[in-house]
Amino acid sequence: MKVVELREFERVAAHSHITGLGLDGLKAKKIGDGFVGQEEAREAAGLIVRLIKQGKFAGRAVLIAGPPGTGKSALALGIAKELGKDVPFVHIAGSEIFSAEIKKTEFLMQALRKAIGVRIHEMRKIYEGKVVDLHIDKEQNPYNPYQYLPVGASITLKTKKDKKRLNVDQSFAMQIIQQNIQEGDVVQIDPESGRIIKVGRSEDEGKKEDYIAAEAYVPVPEGNVMKEKEFVYTMTLHQLDLSAVKQSTSIFDMFFGGRQEGEIDNEARKHVDEAVKNMVEEGKAEIIPGVIFIDECSLLDIETFAFLNRAMEQELAPIIIFATNRGMAKIRGTDYKAAHAMPIDLLDRLLIINTRKYNAEEIKEILKVRSKVEKIELSKEALDSLVEIGSKTSLRYAVQLIAPASMVMQEEGKKRIEKKHIEKARKLFADVKRSVRYLKQQEKEFLEY
Repeated sequence: MKVVELREFERVAAHSHITGLGLDGLKAKKIGDGFVGQEEAREAAGLIVRLIKQGKFAGRAVLIAGPPGTGKSALALGIAKELGKDVPFVHIAGSEIFSAEIKKTEFLMQALRKAIGVRIHEMRKIYEGKVVDLHIDKEQNPYNPYQYLPVGASITLKTKKDKKRLNVDQSFAMQIIQQNIQEGDVVQIDPESGRIIKVGRSEDEGKKEDYIAAEAYVPVPEGNVMKEKEFVYTMTLHQLDLSAVKQSTSIFDMFFGGRQEGEIDNEARKHVDEAVKNMVEEGKAEIIPGVIFIDECSLLDIETFAFLNRAMEQELAPIIIFATNRGMAKIRGTDYKAAHAMPIDLLDRLLIINTRKYNAEEIKEILKVRSKVEKIELSKEALDSLVEIGSKTSLRYAVQLIAPASMVMQEEGKKRIEKKHIEKARKLFADVKRSVRYLKQQEKEFLEY
């Protein structure tokens, strides 16, 4: 029998190679987790990560400032990777705030609350065990004599200690069919929420079966079939806000548009905040301050900066990371120039991390990492040529030439990019300096408005 290998879609994004900050303790490795260079910036980011994990950085903000192409977004992504999956990370661009259909303050508030997690601990009474007997009761569909519908089911669950037979209604029977639950599966039945969950195939059944199953094998549960079990799950404040809004929506609101689409009123948020505080005090929940990364922050206006300045002081506030490549520039909405186009009172409250331009040796190592990620082999001459191009123009331009050069290489039937392939791609695609030079030469031919 021929085994056909299924290949999944793979997209190599700009920062696909970043897996962390590349630190050994608080000391940055020269090359690590996809990063090359920027040791001081990475060590500063590592301190931020440690403070966040210890809960000593809530309601504070960071600014990553540096020239274009110096790894600001990569640094923010590295922080997110180091924090782990459980910590919320929200990435927005400054321009998104003005393109949203809702008010900019509402957009920001929703983004901030998406970046605050609540880890909820809940004790629930459930039935858990291995299915040893299953029978689904069916009746003829009144509208189709050839079709039968499930109306209920009887299911027998067994643990290593106990055994119990349960009769369940139509909704449970439908879930059993939808999840393809069979004898030998380990399931959990939550009567309060009306859900049945297939945990996996039992290990003892796996030993009997002589085929490879796609689902996980799990041990047969211990103890009694009916038990109290702690469930731990993480939700963001924004998800809790949406849940509260759905519960409070009236028939009047649905028919007459009492609530503007996309907007969440402050009363709903206050109700959620009070409920979360009560759960925290009772030991049923924990607050997880996440991170909101605002790229292109120089595009924000004075009102937005004032809102964020105030938001940082709130009791429930995430860590805000700004990023900008602007030097001295006008603050949007004013006639005043300031560093990074940000108000002085806000800048004074930020921890600023500076990134610098890469040198030739660092560019070389970054190009090696990128070619490895893109699964493209570069000859020594091609690599040296890209390093020279990156030093004279920009790192981004050098990285972008790899993909078109690989197309030229494939057209010639080669397996490795040579210097001539790089030169061909460079001839076809101009860098910024060459484009500006061409613009000046052909200025009269371009349209003016």
